[in-house]
Amino acid sequence: MAMLIVRKLHDAGITSEHAYAAAFGSVGLSFVSWIASMKAEHAGVERADRWGIFIGEWAPTFFGLGLALAQYENAPAEAGDHRSAWSDRRSGAEAG
Repeated sequence: MAMLIVRKLHDAGITSEHAYAAAFGSVGLSFVSWIASMKAEHAGVERADRWGIFIGEWAPTFFGLGLALAQYENAPAEAGDHRSAWSDRRSGAEAG
């Protein structure tokens, strides 16, 4: 089941680099939301901490997806698999 999800994400054009970027972005967004909550809301530090932790919990999920996508991208292509066509396009873009 998990490989089906990874394959669907890959077929949609999402790469491991996208997942890693989302992970690092969520870390930054976590910090920004914590600062914004501290300054904009009068609910106190506890509420700001909850916002920061809520968004910060996304990072491990994105890193995990990045690892799964990287493993899928680097695995040998099987018959009927679209990875070889994707890899050929990617290699052509890097060469040019």
